[in-house]
Amino acid sequence: MSSIQPVRGTHDLIGEEQRRHTRVVSTARHIAGLYGFDEWSTPIFEDTRVFSRSLGDTSDVVSKEMYSFNDRDGESLTLRPEGTAAVCRALVTNGLTQSLPQKVFYTGPMFRHERPQKGRYRQFHQIGAELMGAAEPLADAEAIALGYAVLEALGIAGYVTLELNTLGDSASRDAWRRALVAYFSAHGDKLSEDSRVRLEKNPLRILDSKDAGDRALVANAPMMEEFLTPEARTFWDELRNKLDLFGIAYTVNPSIVRGLDYYNHTTFEFVTNRLGSQGTVLAGGRYDGLVKQMGGPDVPAIGWAAGVERLAMLLEDAPQAPRSVVLIPVGTPEEKAVCQLLQALRQQGVRTEIGYKGSLRKRMERAGKQNASHVLFVGEDELARGVFRVKGMESGQESDVAMETLMSDARSVFA
Repeated sequence: MSSIQPVRGTHDLIGEEQRRHTRVVSTARHIAGLYGFDEWSTPIFEDTRVFSRSLGDTSDVVSKEMYSFNDRDGESLTLRPEGTAAVCRALVTNGLTQSLPQKVFYTGPMFRHERPQKGRYRQFHQIGAELMGAAEPLADAEAIALGYAVLEALGIAGYVTLELNTLGDSASRDAWRRALVAYFSAHGDKLSEDSRVRLEKNPLRILDSKDAGDRALVANAPMMEEFLTPEARTFWDELRNKLDLFGIAYTVNPSIVRGLDYYNHTTFEFVTNRLGSQGTVLAGGRYDGLVKQMGGPDVPAIGWAAGVERLAMLLEDAPQAPRSVVLIPVGTPEEKAVCQLLQALRQQGVRTEIGYKGSLRKRMERAGKQNASHVLFVGEDELARGVFRVKGMESGQESDVAMETLMSDARSVFA
């Protein structure tokens, strides 16, 4: 029988890759906390309607990429492909729509059956933030500022660019939608098959098409800016003003759109040229109608998500592997005393391992491979005298340390 391999599009997080992953998540969690965001965790699978409602049946995610299945009770369940819909569902089902605003940070695995490529997997991980219950442009600016602060704390803000757009309010979108339908209908024979379907169901989705013929048509399509109502234009102007106050640079990119009706006003993406053609590392927008689709009241909301794997790839320096103190028994010291010493060091916050068996030379070799910072030799004589020999693995220097010092101030010994 051949060895069992990971399922296509999945991967193991081990060693440096795990340390990079942890750095991204822990940094984002810390920065989100500074901005007043609390962490929520939602189930990995949900009622399929949570995502079919929120993502739309014309989206590629729903029509082609979701991992959906019927459980033993005949209910249709789906492994979550994204986090926003689940957070909105949690807001409603936990009765929190009367306790607004809610500022939520989340992290965890997501699942999409798409073609694996650099930094993109079928099981991938995201960090995300949702600010629910605030309708002001300042909320949008703060959400974007949080995303930028995370990138800055990770040391990668210098080579990402914020691209920004507006979708206007509902009246603006309706007028724009009519203009798009008229324009694309006049060029229907040049549209791809997928875009012909979108023209009837969701014409804004044509603007996301990757088909070369569609892209040529999109380049000359009516622009949203032409259809902004005075109120929508004011919101757009205030958002950019607030970003200026936060000191966040941006470029306007009219091609950043969201096809579903509950999206409005702000859309944005942080992009880089260091990951090939798929350059978006963090993206979001305002989605004032989504909570109502989940059965709740009208709740304004703004949020974003970012792929942990892609952010991890952008880290300039890999986090260093932790270093341990390796305790090596010499001869046959009393086991109880060895175990007590091990635990005493660990309780003081010293990462401590034990060299289990083998010759002293072999155990020293293993300590080197474990990236040990120090070796602590413990034998019958040492226990009797209450003095232990410590060797620094980098310097090669040895010194004697009293039991009392190890039991009370070990961190200074192994600093």
